[in-house]
Amino acid sequence: MFNLSVVLEDGARAVPEKDCLVFGDLRLNYAVTDMIANQVANLLVSRGIRPGDRVALASPNLPYFPFVYFGALKAGAVVVPLNVLLTPREIAYHLEDSGARALLAFTGTPELPLGERSFEAFGQVDTCETYIDLPASPGATESAIEGAETLWKALEGQPGTFETVQAGPDDTAVIIYTSGTTGKPKGAELSHNNLMMNAVVSSSLVNPHPDGRDVALVVLPLFHIFGQTVMLNAALYRHATLVLMPRFEGGEALRLMEREGVTGFAGVPTMYWGLLNAVRSAGEERYDVKAIADNIVDAVSGGAALPAQLARDFEDTFGVGIKEGYGLSETSPVASFNNPAVQAKTGSIGKPVWGVEMKLIDPEWNEVVGAADEEPVGEIAVRGHLVMKGYHDRPEVNAEVMRDGWFRTGDIARRDDEGFYFIIDRSKDMIIRGGYNVYPREVEEVLMGHEAVSLAAVVGVPHDTHGEEVKAFVILKEGSSLTAEELAEWSRERLAAYKYPREIEFREGLPMTATGKILKRELRG
Repeated sequence: MFNLSVVLEDGARAVPEKDCLVFGDLRLNYAVTDMIANQVANLLVSRGIRPGDRVALASPNLPYFPFVYFGALKAGAVVVPLNVLLTPREIAYHLEDSGARALLAFTGTPELPLGERSFEAFGQVDTCETYIDLPASPGATESAIEGAETLWKALEGQPGTFETVQAGPDDTAVIIYTSGTTGKPKGAELSHNNLMMNAVVSSSLVNPHPDGRDVALVVLPLFHIFGQTVMLNAALYRHATLVLMPRFEGGEALRLMEREGVTGFAGVPTMYWGLLNAVRSAGEERYDVKAIADNIVDAVSGGAALPAQLARDFEDTFGVGIKEGYGLSETSPVASFNNPAVQAKTGSIGKPVWGVEMKLIDPEWNEVVGAADEEPVGEIAVRGHLVMKGYHDRPEVNAEVMRDGWFRTGDIARRDDEGFYFIIDRSKDMIIRGGYNVYPREVEEVLMGHEAVSLAAVVGVPHDTHGEEVKAFVILKEGSSLTAEELAEWSRERLAAYKYPREIEFREGLPMTATGKILKRELRG
């Protein structure tokens, strides 16, 4: 019996005075962070929350997130993290689908009125009985939302100690909702064991800093499983200091890295692109790139395929190789890792992490082995301590994606003779042009190799005769000049005739999710 909240509680016992959370000028040590989480646990119990009840949490990367996350876990509740960009209709859906009995939501800002949207959704769901406002003003006892009470008012008189509810390893700790690219979002039920094991394994892959410092810049949204496991649970397990950044911006991230002596960074590829762009556009005199590079010992990428050119540019600038990991919400998330400190290959997602099996399968679940002289290609399936219990209340879907402990990911990959896996693309993103399969990532890699291209996204668009046509959306590097015809001709020389993009559209920016993934469904129109 144990509870995932031990990752915070152990730090409060072992290093109580060490900085745990840094946000702006606010610095909270482990003892204080754990004490506030205990108060939240007492509050939830006083409001009728019992072990197994669902508690929804809508907050960007603010101290509120760990306060409520671990407070709910301590009370034996199941945490339901919500994307802060959801509309009232979408929030209501998540509350109803998960059966949440309480919702704690950040008030927000004029640009992001999260509290108003959350409170509106709360009023639409009869089974959700408690709403707590996480106010924008620290310590505020009066809510800006009429009819709501603030966390600080609710915590008045609540004890700072709490006897944590001990859970079974297979009890659900968190329900993470998928993005819903196919149908409505589904809640992946992750157990205490799923998340604890993934935090421990993820932490084991981190390189120690020579002077023993461990400072993580938390830019990945904590409501997403990548940020939650790799930048919250794993970092706290190591007793690291977490520097919270609610919204990623390349220049501000570099300033925080310099100010706080950040040793570890994890992000999606577009965040690395943002860091490089900040350096390129401002010049090195604005940021002490050498000092930043001297501190960083770990740079991890995940959430989407990392373009090889982007990885090379980052290493040339900061002197550290990017470790590319792979996983999904359903796998807690880290399933494989490409670690330069051990053995790595450019463009690979590496090999399965400790305790995890991985194989390639066809649509009928048959393992793809491949002929003696060729690398096998198929859909990745994984098995091990990381695989979710299943989608909440979706038995028919679970039967489709889970079998004998294996989970089929929907990602197409190849495996080389040394056991390294290389993502080709998401099966749903594959373009079929004139009967030929085109994998967008391959085309994107080629386009990113052009000296004038900063970022590229490739999708399939309807075509009268070919079924689909290959279209590229491209952001050029600052000061570069290039026509669509020139780029198309350049790529035609490097790709098969059916692969190169006939349609190219230049843009200043690309639509992205809150986690920094490119929204290809919006590009398809």
